[in-house]
Amino acid sequence: MKESFISREKYVEKIGMFIGKNIIKVLTGQRRVGKSYILLQLMDEIRSSIAGANIIYINLELEKFRHLKNSQVFYDYVISNLVENDALNYLFIDEIQEIADFQYPIRSLFAEQKCDIFITGSNAYILSGELATFLSGRYINFEIHSLSYKEFQQFHKLDNSQQTVEKYLTFGGLPFLKNLELSENQSFEYLKNVYSTILLKDVVSREKIRNVAFLENLVAYLADNVGSLFSALNISKYLKSQRIDISTQVVINYLRALTNSYFVHKVVRSDVAGLKIFEIGEKYYFEDLGLRNLVSGFSVAKDIAKILENAVYLHLIHSGYDVFVGKIGDKEIDFIGKKNGTKIYVQVSVTILEEKTRERELSSLMLVQDNFAKFIVTLNDFHLGNNLKGVQCLNIKEFLEMSI
Repeated sequence: MKESFISREKYVEKIGMFIGKNIIKVLTGQRRVGKSYILLQLMDEIRSSIAGANIIYINLELEKFRHLKNSQVFYDYVISNLVENDALNYLFIDEIQEIADFQYPIRSLFAEQKCDIFITGSNAYILSGELATFLSGRYINFEIHSLSYKEFQQFHKLDNSQQTVEKYLTFGGLPFLKNLELSENQSFEYLKNVYSTILLKDVVSREKIRNVAFLENLVAYLADNVGSLFSALNISKYLKSQRIDISTQVVINYLRALTNSYFVHKVVRSDVAGLKIFEIGEKYYFEDLGLRNLVSGFSVAKDIAKILENAVYLHLIHSGYDVFVGKIGDKEIDFIGKKNGTKIYVQVSVTILEEKTRERELSSLMLVQDNFAKFIVTLNDFHLGNNLKGVQCLNIKEFLEMSI
């Protein structure tokens, strides 16, 4: 099987280190972020480096593999396609959650050591449920995200300009958009179909959601409140004020279903010292800016602060950080990123040209006593460098271009 694609080298290199290692490679992430194409790239890596490699590729979204959704039929199919030399067998399964009770044949194939196993999934429950229970310690997870700003430039063959940033903030980073015009007519029509598929397949069907109308209202609420601190209890109270009687537990369950599909990400609050995680109050950000804008009915004037903050969050997770909302005293830091023993602190503001706004954003960062990097990210197109009390002030374009 040979298909043309743009390589996402960061993921291929990271996962490629484990080719031939006795551990299951699991690629998770929202539907349509490019997991399938990363599998294809890994398969090409194996073909080019391992003579005689026997690759078994099963894409469970294709009709030709529909009969394999029974776990026993799936197992028999794999066994029948193996070659005698176990070291040459490589099994790639796309959208593993489509196989009922998939954990049993996967556990057996792993125990028999007949093949090197790579799987993808579009729901986090496969990690907290099926895999965690039956394959604990036998797999490694790689979370795949929509395109970073740099990848967006590469896929769409665009230069690093303010116009390119605006396109990224508007249409987001789903890879297939490279085949369409970056226009509201084409791009948002595609995004509308992706949104429907995620909600129906990965949320409603997978999580057995009953109140679909409320789920859609909840997504709209999240889109309109990107970057706002809230809790399930507050959402429930708000809905009751609108004469919608939904319990706090239902709100919690539906939020969990949305995060399980990787459609949105929950970011919890942590004190700056990292000694305490606060259980009340969190923020939600969307995996893809285009899908967020589709849901909200995109408006630059109305939404730019929310979109800017979501874009900064995405750049942090694309860069490999674990991200928290920071709390220090009675003040808040928009993001604390933690990676390999280092930290990064980021405040986000549409503008800091006014002294009052600038001092407000700086005040939280000035309370931090360590020497890790501190940033204010803004839309302002100017260079203040490091001259604001050691804090780097960057335009969003500069920040998204940075390797951090």
